Amino acid sequence: MSAAALDPEPKLVWRREGAKMAEVVEALAQVRAEFARAEAGDEEHAHPRNCVMTLVAVTSSQAEERRAQRTCRIIGAHHPAQAILIREDPGAHGRSVDAWIVTDVMRPAMSCAVECEIVTLHVPGAAAEHVAALVDPLLVSGVPTYLWWHGTPPFGRSELHEALRICDALVFDSARFEEPYHAFHGLSKMVTLAHHRLGLGDLQWSRLRPWRETVAQFFMPRDRRSFLDGITEVGIDYAGQGRGNRIAAALTTGWMASALGWKLQRATAGPGGVVAAHYAAPSRPVEVHFRSVPKDHLASGELSAVRIAGASQGTTFRLTVMRDPDRSRPTSDTGYRSLLPSGGEDDAGIELTKRRAERHRDVLQDNLESLHHTSTGVPPGESRPKQPVVITHERRRPDTTQVLLTVLEIGDSAPLRHVQQVAPEDEATLLLDLLATGTHDKVFNRTLQAASELIRRM
Repeated sequence: MSAAALDPEPKLVWRREGAKMAEVVEALAQVRAEFARAEAGDEEHAHPRNCVMTLVAVTSSQAEERRAQRTCRIIGAHHPAQAILIREDPGAHGRSVDAWIVTDVMRPAMSCAVECEIVTLHVPGAAAEHVAALVDPLLVSGVPTYLWWHGTPPFGRSELHEALRICDALVFDSARFEEPYHAFHGLSKMVTLAHHRLGLGDLQWSRLRPWRETVAQFFMPRDRRSFLDGITEVGIDYAGQGRGNRIAAALTTGWMASALGWKLQRATAGPGGVVAAHYAAPSRPVEVHFRSVPKDHLASGELSAVRIAGASQGTTFRLTVMRDPDRSRPTSDTGYRSLLPSGGEDDAGIELTKRRAERHRDVLQDNLESLHHTSTGVPPGESRPKQPVVITHERRRPDTTQVLLTVLEIGDSAPLRHVQQVAPEDEATLLLDLLATGTHDKVFNRTLQAASELIRRM
């Protein structure tokens, strides 16, 4: 069952206000038993239940809860899983817990039906105070447990560390931290304070993958490997101002610094979101600069451009990766040629479009009489407009938020340009990919430490 095949709402099979966890556990067992008996019928033994993981999502609002439920349902459609949604209400008091159980049933063509349950718990107070006690009785033995925290996890709180003792990984989105600067420091300490089997997963780190892959591909050919030791400048543009919007830029810098052995010497931040940092590389110093750029279509903190430059063995190089590059627009002149922009970042494509449009115009002119007769029924030459109007639209939609333009400049060679379309940043896809590839990522952990040091020095 795909996301498109999911029912608008899951099936509600049990609900109780002021429930005790023993009642939730008993109800969940009954739901599973009834499904197994119904599927087996009178002639078969009940099929064993299939479950590959437990996903615990902590939310603090109805909107977050709805989004988390939708994401859990999409993941459950591909991977049988038990999902537990905990919605906290910091302003409430008492010990009463309201509980719901909803289910989705998948019927693959080549195997037996599978039921995925989502247990929703509304708890008074902060969720961190309840997670361990609520989740432990519901855990499925032998499968990993992931704690997906919407918003900002309470880093440094003993309740969070207690909850993580029963989990295999903490998943979060550093782009959604309420106080990114302070929360990022708390996050960096998790690498050393968490128990050895705890993994960390950041959805923002996953969103940066196209940027990391594009940069890495430039240095992939063997004859460019020496360029890694020749990097002298790194520039990163980001949307928004304020130190909390520099997390993605710091992660990108930390990734390069930790991989290439750069040591941070000093970093300063100026007005307007400008940051200058100096690193000591094994062979030469490296300067890193951040700057805030106005991009209305980007969320605060998203990357707009990455530039890397240097020289090695007498050859200079420059790599530029831009998101949604600016393109020239039609002028006020409504003539035919003015409707085809030229001089943009994709000259080859524009030239092909221009030639194709000119060819189509010539065909139109040659067959104008017969086309007029076919469309109007009027004999050729009668009531025909004196000058036909041809409107040519831009070949790309105005929304180009998923486009990366890469410009490669090596020595005196002509610049090479490459345009790629990045897959949509769907939360369910990112989360599923993160869980599938593993949350024990040494590259991310060392990147996190390097990025935290940079942010702390700003």
